[in-house]
Amino acid sequence: MCRAFLPDEIDDDIVCEIVDLGTRAPSAGRSQALHIIELIGADREKLWSNSLPGERRESFAFQGLLRAPVLLTMFVDPDAYVERYAERDKAHTGLGAGREMWRTPFWFVDAGMAAMSMLLAAQAHGLGALFFALPQPEDEIRSLLGIPDHLETVGVLALGHRDVSDPQAHGTGRSASRPRRTVEDVMHRGHWQSHQP
Repeated sequence: MCRAFLPDEIDDDIVCEIVDLGTRAPSAGRSQALHIIELIGADREKLWSNSLPGERRESFAFQGLLRAPVLLTMFVDPDAYVERYAERDKAHTGLGAGREMWRTPFWFVDAGMAAMSMLLAAQAHGLGALFFALPQPEDEIRSLLGIPDHLETVGVLALGHRDVSDPQAHGTGRSASRPRRTVEDVMHRGHWQSHQP
């Protein structure tokens, strides 16, 4: 994850290719309910000005993130999943009866896979990328972007060239220093087994 970008623009064809690869991620029932609003230039600036006015912007810990030339704000439509699973070939699942029938909200699972696909595509293009939550105040930013009420917020994908002169471009920081769990810590074979420290 890159938190320091150069302001250099990215070719629109590359951005479209990255988004296209995101649309090829798995989608339950091929519901395909992801929506992305691309923010560049003045539109990108509106988001940051709304979220980080005045002194808050000056004291923001990741100044290099504010230079990312492309922000892909991601939203998903859970109702598209309900509608898809109400169709004849999926009706037997019962998931078409409403959002509450989904023990696992696959709209978020699928959006996460799309985001990961786009992060990997950005890396393949030699770009830096960062996935983060839609900044606060979320309701005001959703209104600013014209997001319909029925869409759920997923997050934001920042894209740009890494500012290699800034240590934050390399994903360092307090969280990055936490030890990575091993396969043995994560994998349980055949049944749940508590791992002893």
